[in-house]
Amino acid sequence: MQPIIRVANLSKTYASGLQALKNVSLDIHRGEIFALLGPNGAGKTTLIGVTCGLVRPTSGSVLAGGHDVVRDYRAARRLIGLVPQELTTDAFETVTATVTFSRGLFGKPRDPALIERVLRQLSLWDKRNDRIMTLSGGMKRRVMIAKALSHEPQILFLDEPSAGVDVELRRDMWDMVRELRAGGVTIILTTHYIEEAEEMADRVGVINHGELVLVEDKHELMRKLGRKQLTLELPERIDRLPDALADSGLELAAGGAEMVYTFSPGDEREQITGLLRRLDAAGIAFRNLHTQQSSLEDIFVDLVRADRANGGAEAR
Repeated sequence: MQPIIRVANLSKTYASGLQALKNVSLDIHRGEIFALLGPNGAGKTTLIGVTCGLVRPTSGSVLAGGHDVVRDYRAARRLIGLVPQELTTDAFETVTATVTFSRGLFGKPRDPALIERVLRQLSLWDKRNDRIMTLSGGMKRRVMIAKALSHEPQILFLDEPSAGVDVELRRDMWDMVRELRAGGVTIILTTHYIEEAEEMADRVGVINHGELVLVEDKHELMRKLGRKQLTLELPERIDRLPDALADSGLELAAGGAEMVYTFSPGDEREQITGLLRRLDAAGIAFRNLHTQQSSLEDIFVDLVRADRANGGAEAR
């Protein structure tokens, strides 16, 4: 099946000489939630800008629904809804008026029923006649999302959608994103809240210094790169590991009150069973044990640090 977005060998160099994107290639499938992660200045916003037709690429191409975003801009842009980071709204307009106007910009006829449904979905219906200048920052963010959804796009870009919103609204937006995906909308999400990507994304892409470091299924990524730790609480502190366990991979922690074993997901049962046998043979008892697994945030930080260690120029 043809991807709904195809990015091929995309590069962008600004007039200042800053190379914000470096030969990026990426396919995004119809109906998926794709999380694009990266530190500040990694190139996330530039990639979104090019895909939405707001930034002209230096080289390469982007297709949205089969339409080239440069040569066939109008057809491509009709498919896309964009929620930018910046809160740019018509301060003196009412909520209903600005959302209705946004729909009209795409040549869509008036549809009060659809506007009502979008506003209710975003808990904005009670504010429909309020001027935007009177709304809180979180409510303004909801208005931006409503404007992006007003023309019924097939692709929705959410650029840091949770910035400046409270926890309740963030959870509401997660529910809304899932409903949109269930309706066939493709969601591309950039976020600094790693738990947001961990909660919702089907696939994860990591970008740094303008280069795509990896693209992977979220669960497969956590299986491949995630780490698990088994912590054993000892009945008494010990100063050092017995010689029989010197090559076991165990490390002392908590001042000798705990032993920690780090292992890779996949063959946990065999690894832990073998370790417990060696502990028993060495005469080491323990009173409790627990395991923990690295989160997507841990994996992301490790990837970015590894990329920095390999060098690279900063991108926008």
